[in-house]
Amino acid sequence: MDVSTFRQLMDERCALEPGTEAMRFMHEKANRARRLCQKINSSEFDEDEIRAILRDVTQSPVPESTTILPPVTLDCGVNFHVGEGVFINAGCSFQDQGGVWIGNRTLIGHQVVIATLNHDEDPTQRGILHPAPVIIEDDVWVGAHATILGGVTIGRGAIIAAGAVVTKDVAPGMIVAGVPAAPIRRVTSAEKI
Repeated sequence: MDVSTFRQLMDERCALEPGTEAMRFMHEKANRARRLCQKINSSEFDEDEIRAILRDVTQSPVPESTTILPPVTLDCGVNFHVGEGVFINAGCSFQDQGGVWIGNRTLIGHQVVIATLNHDEDPTQRGILHPAPVIIEDDVWVGAHATILGGVTIGRGAIIAAGAVVTKDVAPGMIVAGVPAAPIRRVTSAEKI
């Protein structure tokens, strides 16, 4: 299996079943991603060196205008996509198997978690993983310690409050907070969004 085939399976939300080629591929890439993230997290690298290592992990562009502060964790790496001018603060974890897309000029606070896999509900089938992407559109601000679950799209210009657990789509220009996250109000300048 190659990266593009794996990404296509994840885009189609195909289940990852134990013993399959896709599951073996995911584990192989996860082992590699962990090693490279450990390298970033345990050494002193400048921003250019970090971006270069992350390009190797993700096999995707990581723009020069993007800043990612260590420590950082990518579970698989090959389905993590980041836009221009993104800032990702320290301690973030990205379970990217199902696909994580972070739009331009997005700000991600300390220790944010983005999860794109769920286990099967049936206790006898819990080894089966169900992928669902997280799409964060342009100009979003995600506060520290927020968690964003698979299948969620966060609209342009939205704000996710610190500590929020996002389980549903967030409309453009909306501020959400709480567990589970609920709309609070529109961003003051939302008429521009």
